[in-house]
Amino acid sequence: MSTEPHESIFRREHTNMGHGHDHDHDHPQISAAGGLPAAEDLSIPDSELSPSDVSRRGFLRGAGLLGAGAAASVLAAPGAAEAAGLSHAHGPIGGGADKGGFQWLAGDHHIHTQYSSDAQYRVLDQAKHGHAYGLDWLVITDHGSNEHAKIGVEKVNPDIRKTREELKGLLTFQGLEWNIPAAEHATVFVHPGKNEVAVLKQFEQTYDGSQLPATNTEAQNEAAAIAGIKFLASQVKARKVEGALFLANHPARRGIDSPHEIRNWRDADPSVAIGFEGAPGHQAAGIPIAYGRGGARGYYDNNPSAASYAGYPLESYRTWGGFDWMTATVGGLWDSLLAEGKAWWITVNSDSHVNYLDQSERGPGSDFAANGKYNDPVYSGKTLTTAGDFWPGYYGRTNVGATSFAYKAVMDGLRAGRVWVDHGRLIKGLDARVRVAGDRRGSTGTPLGGVAQVKRGTSTELTLEIDLQDVPNFAAFVPVLKRVDVIVGTVTGPVADKDTFKAPDTKVVKSFEISAGARSVTLTHSLGRLDKPFYVRVRGTDGNRTQPGLMGAAVDPYGPKLDVVGDADPWGDLWFYTNPIWVLPR
Repeated sequence: MSTEPHESIFRREHTNMGHGHDHDHDHPQISAAGGLPAAEDLSIPDSELSPSDVSRRGFLRGAGLLGAGAAASVLAAPGAAEAAGLSHAHGPIGGGADKGGFQWLAGDHHIHTQYSSDAQYRVLDQAKHGHAYGLDWLVITDHGSNEHAKIGVEKVNPDIRKTREELKGLLTFQGLEWNIPAAEHATVFVHPGKNEVAVLKQFEQTYDGSQLPATNTEAQNEAAAIAGIKFLASQVKARKVEGALFLANHPARRGIDSPHEIRNWRDADPSVAIGFEGAPGHQAAGIPIAYGRGGARGYYDNNPSAASYAGYPLESYRTWGGFDWMTATVGGLWDSLLAEGKAWWITVNSDSHVNYLDQSERGPGSDFAANGKYNDPVYSGKTLTTAGDFWPGYYGRTNVGATSFAYKAVMDGLRAGRVWVDHGRLIKGLDARVRVAGDRRGSTGTPLGGVAQVKRGTSTELTLEIDLQDVPNFAAFVPVLKRVDVIVGTVTGPVADKDTFKAPDTKVVKSFEISAGARSVTLTHSLGRLDKPFYVRVRGTDGNRTQPGLMGAAVDPYGPKLDVVGDADPWGDLWFYTNPIWVLPR
């Protein structure tokens, strides 16, 4: 992509990012449908646009940043960005104010119950444990299957509704784990309401991989996955449900989520397909055999198969500090999406099926094939040291910046990318902002997931306020944050090859060593004078296990270390990651 279209786009494009800064406020005309800027709303013909919007649309088209190929680009598709909540720069008016003006709600979007063929717990079992371990929201995601499609998706709903009544302080969503045609699994969930079961059931029976013809070609299955995402979007548009979200689960586990599929999912509808697990569940699976299962952390113990994308390296089939290779590699696949300007977020969760050190088992006399569920679990008196999962909230958290304690607010926060994740309660709280250099007003700055647009040549900086941990986690020790890394990448726009999975301009630009004993730290990193679009993201670690990243020490000198199969104590290797903030010249 040439420089000139970028410069023209950046001069003319404006969202409501970064107000309070010293810049002009030349807002484009907004269409009536969906709050889309008129220049990006292709339902409005050129003849009905103002002269400035006609000019703006021309620049966007010329740069290849308008229309089907531009979905989810923060560069020049604010329609997609707006749908993803990218245009919100400041903290909310009202609502919670836990940190940075947002109410940060911890959750888990990947949890199984007795309605999954390989799990055993009641909905209430999972929910009560998750709530006790500090979760504010969770999603029940039983496996897509013949039994679930025909029986379970309806049968679980009364249990979910009873749980909502029983636990008023917990937001309990209904979803399912989708067998993505031609690919791995994904969380799909919808806003609660009278049509939640009907929409999920129709989706599963029509688009789940288990329900499609075995004779389908790979191309047919990939097309079915796209159609499934578009179906969810159509149900929101038709007001059958208030919202629907898709997050790809354990994306690198078997190597079958190819880069072009991930891009195509996002581009199918960026208001539905919003991200993937930055770290998988099953974090107890690597505990050494004397105390645990002695397997691979996250169950990442695979090798390439005929179905795997051939370009992925062998290292991608293992976790790195508990995180998926796609997220853990600086300059890798996640960064290649962010460098395009694609809004694509990371999460963590438990993927809880059967939990480490629990003492229950499936109820006797169960007939899953006939009933679509196992009988209620019973006490066994035997401690499950070989189970690979933790209870929801026990180890991993997806922390969402919400405007209130409400289902819609959680979904909006996820869609907007106002998310940071951690393992083992490494930190208590975090607020990250990109600001015009020196601006410390509380009402300014662009938070996680946002797009800061400032005049070319303006000096910007990243500010981090981190509340350090001062209470024990659920392994009975107080985690200590040792280092925080700032990662910056150039935004280069759409790629020619959709199977690209490298971002060579992304690297760690600054590392902060954190002194022991403080209760909180405020960190500031100068991002320099803006001359080209970029994004910034942050991670932190207890510093126990590090190694140079796969792209080399010059890119990532102290990254997460490759996890060892059979010897991966999850409590001895803790990290947090944030989602990105983009900074664009205008």
